[in-house]
Amino acid sequence: MSHLEVLTPQNSQIIFIDQQPQMAFGVQSIDRQVLKNNVVGLAKAAKTFNIPTTITTVETKGFSGHTYPELLAVFPENKILERTSMNSWDDQNVRDALAANGRKKVVVAGLWTEVCNTTFALCAMLEGGYEIYMVADASGGTSADAHKYAMDRMVQAGVVPVTWQQVLLEWQRDWARKETYDAVVGIAKEHSGAYGMGIDYAYTMVHGAPERVSHGETIGPRAAT
Repeated sequence: MSHLEVLTPQNSQIIFIDQQPQMAFGVQSIDRQVLKNNVVGLAKAAKTFNIPTTITTVETKGFSGHTYPELLAVFPENKILERTSMNSWDDQNVRDALAANGRKKVVVAGLWTEVCNTTFALCAMLEGGYEIYMVADASGGTSADAHKYAMDRMVQAGVVPVTWQQVLLEWQRDWARKETYDAVVGIAKEHSGAYGMGIDYAYTMVHGAPERVSHGETIGPRAAT
């Protein structure tokens, strides 16, 4: 029944697994630039809502390269947890970081879906008692089938599939939450494609705002009131 509870800024944490260039080179299930856009949008959402965030990497200097600089820029203060195992759950530092956050709902965005994401999810659920929310469009596999069947396998095991924008808006939940409103709209404008364009259109064409506005200005549903 716990999966009936929506994600909130108070009950969830997030882990980014192996968002590194060499891992992205192998991704064939989603356009790589779209993948990075979604990952960074999700990261900004986590930052906005003060979600405890873990970033872990594998074989940075030996194979995979450094984490996307755009992701690191969102969390300049975060320690990067380097591993050798493909399964993040095998690393004690990762397990300790998750436990220290004290939240059982874990949002996951990682590469590759069929390897690092799947093994982490299954082990974290079985051995750690965590609830896993797998961000399908901020993760990628080495083929469309690899991603799909990995997602299918995880869903059969109890993982909840989500998308990055779904997570963003689930954390916001109510447009009356003014403390995060502007940041959420700014993230949508920058990273949400058609939705972000629609916000710009509504603000300028419907509400008569100037054509040139900064990301920090109030737009969207609240502007209409």
